[in-house]
Amino acid sequence: MKQIKVFIVEDSIFMRNVISDIINSDPQLQVIGTARDGEEALNKLDELKPDVITLDIEMPRMDGLSVLKQIMKKNPKPVIMLSALTQEGAIHTFKALEYGAVDYIPKPSGKISLNLSTIKDEIISKIKMAASANLHKLKIKPVHIEAYELTDKIVAIGASTGGPQALTHVLTSLPDNVPPILIVQHMPEGFTKPFAERLDSMCKFKVKEAEDGDYVSKQLALIAPGGFHMTVSKTGRIQLRRGPAIHGVRPAVDPMMESVAEIYKSKTIGVLLTGMGRDGAYGMKKIKENRGFTIAQDEETSVVFGMPKAAIEEGCVDVVLPLHKIPLEIMRRCRKK
Repeated sequence: MKQIKVFIVEDSIFMRNVISDIINSDPQLQVIGTARDGEEALNKLDELKPDVITLDIEMPRMDGLSVLKQIMKKNPKPVIMLSALTQEGAIHTFKALEYGAVDYIPKPSGKISLNLSTIKDEIISKIKMAASANLHKLKIKPVHIEAYELTDKIVAIGASTGGPQALTHVLTSLPDNVPPILIVQHMPEGFTKPFAERLDSMCKFKVKEAEDGDYVSKQLALIAPGGFHMTVSKTGRIQLRRGPAIHGVRPAVDPMMESVAEIYKSKTIGVLLTGMGRDGAYGMKKIKENRGFTIAQDEETSVVFGMPKAAIEEGCVDVVLPLHKIPLEIMRRCRKK
């Protein structure tokens, strides 16, 4: 099997060495070069021709966001951002995803993370995923959808890699009159709140990070907080619990979708967007078993087709659609006849 060539851009020599050791510990990966700042990175890029780039956000001379813009403009490559696990780091990360980064890895203890080895498996799996990611996904603007008179539906959405971009498109395309929306996006603690705030500033309805006891209601989208599984009770209130990770993640899509399906039955619309792995396939199956309607994002517009593909293979998806058609389908299914 051909090795995946990785280029590390990081200003700390300690972090460069730690990241190099982690990457080179896997026989499928090979570090072919490093750079200590953005200018050096751009100068080396054409010569090295990497398959994947890991890019620090905070660097002298030229920061990671500026480097990323140049890479995506001149010679697009799969880029994984490394950012501090802070609110400011989260905001910069969401900008990087808008500019074309495939994914991100939060440093567990700040810019110089002495414990980076604790997320060794995540770093390796994300680099392997990035090497096969779809960089030519559609760059699409939000569509205009007229507000409808709604039936009493509820929408359950799951997403992972590529999800922040996909969710931004779906939610900003929806009108102000939306059914209750519950969202699980694989994200660490500290990232979901600024992500929800960012979406809230862009959408025509309220978007917030879910809190235990929140009521599910129209014109409100609730995003599961990082570190907690989210379910809904029979009284329509949000329940958050730590619990063990499912599919290696917390929050996971499956428990949220399963709880919605059990309570709302045929009123449920399940949506599974781009992402790595199988999370959401079981949840979509439960929605289908309870006579709900299910939508999966297609391969062409998914950054990573893993999660939608797993649900499709389960035979529990009603329609497979490109990203730009999903918001209209959601509203069409909620429209009062």
